[in-house]
Amino acid sequence: MNKFLTIKNNIETEIVVKKSKFIANFIKVSSKENAEAEIKKIKKKYFDARHNCISYRVLEDEKIIERFSDDGEPSGTAGSPMLNILQKNNLVGVLIVVTRYFGGILLGTGGLVRAYSDSLLKAIEESELLELIIGTECQATLEYSNFEKFKYYCKNNDINIKDTCYTEEIVCKIEMEEDKKERLLKDYELKNINLLDLKVLSKKYIEKSIKK
Repeated sequence: MNKFLTIKNNIETEIVVKKSKFIANFIKVSSKENAEAEIKKIKKKYFDARHNCISYRVLEDEKIIERFSDDGEPSGTAGSPMLNILQKNNLVGVLIVVTRYFGGILLGTGGLVRAYSDSLLKAIEESELLELIIGTECQATLEYSNFEKFKYYCKNNDINIKDTCYTEEIVCKIEMEEDKKERLLKDYELKNINLLDLKVLSKKYIEKSIKK
């Protein structure tokens, strides 16, 4: 499976080209449905803008789903160039919406391509990027008295606690790289960690900080 990049947080940037203002909203999204909902929000926020051009790439069932729109700009001058940049940078789980407020000066097709491309490139440059790698999601069940020790164990072994449910026991959804899974299973089997139950749920892409 391929490695991909994504963004840690949403970001908004702005450039001005010949009096036209280009506002880029670079948004972290989890699915096509999520991306389409975010597009509606942005269009509502900038309802008075002439153009809200979009492009996104998301991973669903290990397949990449892509979409772009020029939203009234000349064909091929906005959405497609931005999608090309997302592809070249191996970015997924992201949506870019560039809103243009027309400044009265025509930019021409080449100028539009540069303006929309530069808007996205600036957003990428100012974003904190994360690596997406294939890993494993598990479910751990434990007693309240062992939760602090388990959190310490996870921190020391690069295991991410994604979700915690507090019932009669504590149930945690955790995710880790493949090589970390084997150690976790062995420690559970040897009772080096005090868990009531441990289930391997599925393989999934997980986020990892990029070492600088």
